[in-house]
Amino acid sequence: MTEPTISQLQPMPEDWSRALAVVAHPDDLEYGCSAAIAAWTDAGREIAYVLATRGEAGIDTLPPAECGPLREREQRASAAVVGVSTVEFLDHRDGVIEYGTALRRDIAAAIRRHRPELVITLNHRDTWGGVAWNTPDHVAVGRATLDAAGDAGNRWIFPELADEGLEPWNGVRWVAVAGSASPTHAVDARAGLERAVASLLEHRTYIEALTDEEPDVYARGFLTGVAGSLAERFGGKPAVAFELFSR
Repeated sequence: MTEPTISQLQPMPEDWSRALAVVAHPDDLEYGCSAAIAAWTDAGREIAYVLATRGEAGIDTLPPAECGPLREREQRASAAVVGVSTVEFLDHRDGVIEYGTALRRDIAAAIRRHRPELVITLNHRDTWGGVAWNTPDHVAVGRATLDAAGDAGNRWIFPELADEGLEPWNGVRWVAVAGSASPTHAVDARAGLERAVASLLEHRTYIEALTDEEPDVYARGFLTGVAGSLAERFGGKPAVAFELFSR
């Protein structure tokens, strides 16, 4: 009986200069793809982060008014570790983000503002690989980002954005979904993995509330484990995987 063929991941495109990452919460990118972002900023590419919320409902022991500013500070510090200086927040409410035109408009406005060729988001499907249920915030933001990539280029969708000085941008060439159970492409994680661990560790308050494990051990174990699990599909190299949608 023959062994099943393991589908190989293709290298991510490299002929681009600007990317915009759009996710729901502080730490979403650090759990998903910051090793790739570190490699990209090393290569001189410009990347900005847009977060739908400030993660204010994410720590049970901290009230939202205290938690939101703390998690914003952690996110800005985390982004800086991997070479990202632009971090914006849309101020949707953590835990109750609603998919709809308001969210699509806000993300389309961000795309018009930053004019990326590559847009990055997180798993928008109901589950994580059919094993764990995804959160409504991730589903809403991921799906809205995929839709907003098209909205941003159509002047008749959200025409008020042009009145605000945000002209249509039809230059998005790909949307890359991190954390997908059906990845198609990958980035070699080796050059950025240590900074990815350090970046996740900037979310120390969140991690300490999440697990009793030592944060350094937890962050390194999680990220090296995920990257290493993809090596068989990417030439033996630890990797960050994406499901890539062309536009």
